Amino acid sequence: MHTTDSTLEDFLTALPKVELHVHLEGSMQPGTLLALARKHRIADLPQSLEEIRSWYEFRDFPHFLDVYRSAARVLRDEEDFALLAAETIRALARQNVRYAEMNFSLSGHLRRGIPPAVVFAGLEQGRTSAESEHDITVRWVPDFAGDFGVEAGSSTLDAVLAHGPASVVGFSVGGLEVAREPFAELFQRARAAGLRSLPHAGETGGPDRVWSALRDLGAERIGHGIGSMSDPALLEHLREHRIPLDVSPTSNLCTRAVAGLQDHPLPRMLREGLLVTLNSDDPPMFGTDLTQEYRTANRMGLDRTDLAALARNGVQAGFLEPDRKARLTNEIDAVLTGQNQE
Repeated sequence: MHTTDSTLEDFLTALPKVELHVHLEGSMQPGTLLALARKHRIADLPQSLEEIRSWYEFRDFPHFLDVYRSAARVLRDEEDFALLAAETIRALARQNVRYAEMNFSLSGHLRRGIPPAVVFAGLEQGRTSAESEHDITVRWVPDFAGDFGVEAGSSTLDAVLAHGPASVVGFSVGGLEVAREPFAELFQRARAAGLRSLPHAGETGGPDRVWSALRDLGAERIGHGIGSMSDPALLEHLREHRIPLDVSPTSNLCTRAVAGLQDHPLPRMLREGLLVTLNSDDPPMFGTDLTQEYRTANRMGLDRTDLAALARNGVQAGFLEPDRKARLTNEIDAVLTGQNQE
């Protein structure tokens, strides 16, 4: 049942939120992209906001990846990474996001010859600056592109272990959804070093990719996971073990992973009792943000109780201290109770 627009907006403004699947590079605002392209004299990128809007019309997932990787080329020095991190975290804070785990494509930067110390120094400068201004905590999840191969993943993990600050909580594989089995030893090494296994799986692939992420990579949480829905045994496993699935509906629409909003499995995932969280993935590239994802979920038939459950799931699925989880959960419940009494 849909809420009225004014009531929904009041509710979403007051609702404390957690974002567990958002990419730093995919969070770059068009104006920032233009400014950094000018700074570094990169001529083969869009030269206006209108051109960027057209550029962000994706034919399919591989086309999206091509655009994403091309846009990331504007990130060259510590100042660039600091700017992007601070702007992105401030944008989350304005939506009453209290905690976020942010992916960033470390393997892509390493391939371009950017020293990992430069990347991490910039990220930390931006993070600490933005956190000092707002009631938000951000943690990092470096990832590598699976289509770059095992060697790229290994060099990415080496860079994390050598240079990663305490704010790094996990390790992920993204990119084209290639087979996950070859990365088993790599993720075993990451887990042994204390990093959480947070791979993408079941975004464009089917249940076999999700099973592999669980069995071969020791996944503690799945990025996307919408491809799980055709396998009842997998759904039962995800339910029984309370494996969180970080779902991003607008992303799936824009990359053509699903044909239309009516085809998205989010409502069914909740009906199946899965631990689903709501996320924006690459917000400016998809014309969305986390608050808009909550509006979209409402358009899909989810009411305020469902939306509060998604927010609560985000708290539960994140790597927050138990007392912070308890406080945020209580705040979410208070907002829901207050709105239901109006």
